[in-house]
Amino acid sequence: MQLKDKVIIITGACTGIGKSIATRCVEEGAKVVINGLEENIGLELIEKLGPKNATLFIADITLEETPKKLVDFSIKSFGKLDAVVNNAAFIATSNIDDTDRTFFQKMLSVNTIAPFSIIQAATDELSKTKGNVLNIGSINAWGGEPHLLAYSVSKGALMTLTRNLGDSLFRQKGIRVNQINPGWVLTEKEKLNKKEQGMKPNWYEDISDYFAPAGRIFKPEEIANMAAFLLSDQCGPISSQVYDMEQFPIIGRNMPKDIIITK
Repeated sequence: MQLKDKVIIITGACTGIGKSIATRCVEEGAKVVINGLEENIGLELIEKLGPKNATLFIADITLEETPKKLVDFSIKSFGKLDAVVNNAAFIATSNIDDTDRTFFQKMLSVNTIAPFSIIQAATDELSKTKGNVLNIGSINAWGGEPHLLAYSVSKGALMTLTRNLGDSLFRQKGIRVNQINPGWVLTEKEKLNKKEQGMKPNWYEDISDYFAPAGRIFKPEEIANMAAFLLSDQCGPISSQVYDMEQFPIIGRNMPKDIIITK
């Protein structure tokens, strides 16, 4: 029970990685505030986790008033705030030719500005509990796939935010800030996305070791395991760190040139 009695806000937590993080946090003894946009799915999750352990706050995190309302709701529901998990994200393909200003601004608004605003709104409460922030990024923050231009830039900015605040907030207010950069994760949404892109229904059962040396991609629960540790006091004074959860080195990978990669 490494998160016993801690109160944690988790954005984008009705589905996918966020849902797994919320579930693991409750298993570890925490009370969670679930934020998302899918109310029916969110209510099902609250029923599963138990109303004494979880509560639901449906709101668009890009709206100016949402961060403060989210923090106030957490205090009203559970009396304090120990941690924030910025997990909600807008994921969409784009490149230099089709990324217009409006699309780029939306990407940054969800993936970079909203997390900043939530941290800013939560700072006073987190300073009282010597709490922490966990940002969920992406390995695309290091450069990104060719068709994920805007998304990759937004996650790169989030990574810099994590390193900057992980230093300054920890020294000034005792608030740790860290980040997980997941690699390819098998969420229900990812299964559907790849199927819609023309891949066979069970595409995830046969992935080249070029992409997945383990023969499979990550499960959301595996990301949640790391999240629970970083949110807990067990990790000590770790702050301003970015953890790449991938199966191969993000920097320095040099594959043999005598293999043929086919699409």
